Amino acid sequence: MATPAIANTADDTLAKKSSDPNIVSGGRLVAKALKNEGVDTIFTLCGGHIIDIYDGCIDEGIRIIDVRHEQVAAHAADGYARQTGKLGCVVTTAGPGCTNAVTGVATALRSESPILHIGGQGALTQHRMGSLQDLPHVDMMRPITKFAESVRSTERIADMISMAARESFSGAYGPSYLEIPRDVLDREVHIDNAVIPKSGHYRASVKSIGDPRDIEKLADLLVKAERPAILYGQQVWSSRGHNEAIALLRGLDIPGYFNGASRGLLPPGDEHHFDRTRSLAFKNADVIVVVGTPFDFRMGYGKRISNELTLVQIDQDYRTVGKNRDISLGLVGDPGAILGAVLDAASAKIDNGKRQARKQWMEKLREAEQMALEKLMPLFTSDQSPIHPFRVAWELNEFLGDDTIYIGDGGDVVTISAQAVRPRAPGQWMDPGALGSLGVGTGFAMAAKLANPDKEVMCYYGDGSFGMTGFDMETANRFGAPYLAVIGNNSAMNQIRYGQISKYGEQRGNVGNLLGDIPFSQFAQMLGGYGEEVREASDIQPALQRAREAIQKTGRSAIVNIWVDPREYAPGTKNQTMYK
Repeated sequence: MATPAIANTADDTLAKKSSDPNIVSGGRLVAKALKNEGVDTIFTLCGGHIIDIYDGCIDEGIRIIDVRHEQVAAHAADGYARQTGKLGCVVTTAGPGCTNAVTGVATALRSESPILHIGGQGALTQHRMGSLQDLPHVDMMRPITKFAESVRSTERIADMISMAARESFSGAYGPSYLEIPRDVLDREVHIDNAVIPKSGHYRASVKSIGDPRDIEKLADLLVKAERPAILYGQQVWSSRGHNEAIALLRGLDIPGYFNGASRGLLPPGDEHHFDRTRSLAFKNADVIVVVGTPFDFRMGYGKRISNELTLVQIDQDYRTVGKNRDISLGLVGDPGAILGAVLDAASAKIDNGKRQARKQWMEKLREAEQMALEKLMPLFTSDQSPIHPFRVAWELNEFLGDDTIYIGDGGDVVTISAQAVRPRAPGQWMDPGALGSLGVGTGFAMAAKLANPDKEVMCYYGDGSFGMTGFDMETANRFGAPYLAVIGNNSAMNQIRYGQISKYGEQRGNVGNLLGDIPFSQFAQMLGGYGEEVREASDIQPALQRAREAIQKTGRSAIVNIWVDPREYAPGTKNQTMYK
């Protein structure tokens, strides 16, 4: 069958669609391909360049969540990928639709989150004529994605989507971008002429263990170690290797430390769960295994780990292994597959004498953990007014249920919350990741609730971060995804403010970082939800409970606005560790 010619004018693309089921538009091919990828939800903000995708999504039963700002759509796609383990999808129109989503896509890149950003573009027939919202999207997106291309023919749309999806899951996960010109998207073709890869038939397994000899080497190291420690990072959860990760800790009696999305792999109180003694362990261990997290600023570029020990790094990306810091052994592959294989290999070699030494090592660390907690308790239980942000962090942890997903979106108050908040199960911690993006919370919260309608979702914002994307709380309400927003309100961008004051003094240090005093509870009330202002520490827990009950009763989001002391800062902020 002959391939129809591309429409000669933009007006031709507005013609009525064919009623022949074998004739499909580009938008319907997009939807078919997304469905093949397991995508059941797209996050979007409407635009004339992309509306045919909506038409296709309706036919394929794909849920369309339309937001008020594309940054939120991109963060929501990222959050949905983190919660489901599947490809997240954000669809934006051309020009500002694409540029508004850039922060969300870049956040997904640094957090290694698999999302597909589909963007509109002016018609090919108007190329370089100055069409509406025309920009070099592919050139802009290429540095912040694993794959960025323009689709040049309708017949290739589905094939290009499968190609982009493969790239998103190749090695370390990440975002891809596809630009689809308007006439390519609106054009109709016969289904037999379209290249539509068959679901489940164009992927290889990514569950590689790498070199089997290295598995044996690592098994030997761990069996012989007397003071081992393991740090699990983002990749362990995103690749869904958490069961194998937990089994290795328990099977070999090794203390586990956790950052990023791996927080919550073990519940607080588990004998293999450690979190306040990482510096001590990294100084005194004989073997440390770092899994799925790079030696970036959060790890002091690897300089905080003793040079006298054996250091092993496991990562999905070859380029990350040994970057910034020499290692003793590197393994590239799927974290869960590698950890499972290591446990299998080590089980036949277990040395009971060494195992007893490891139990004594864990007891020593447990004593140090208790001492560290006791040192923090005066801050966690402080009754000072204005409220100490450490007290807020403690109360939030006390409030968490077994099924509460915790999201941190902010600077100093959220950094402090990591001192206390301990999620109760895997997948129940979300943070911006290495890009440090403010404003992720609203999209993350909405996506988390949509992906887990039976779980409670709580987002702890700074007042600065809430102001960036908070209006899409209305979107969460509109789509039946209510959540609890807690705001640590110090009327400032305090994490930056501390450094400014230290460097320039009080007068100049307060320039560009002070915000207005806003009673955010009224915003929730405006949207038909519950809102409460809290100014005394003893009122925090009752307010949180009232908000929880209100959400269950009304089905609308709630805000608890807690006024915290602007003169209190996180330890890392005081030490400026983020810049060291």
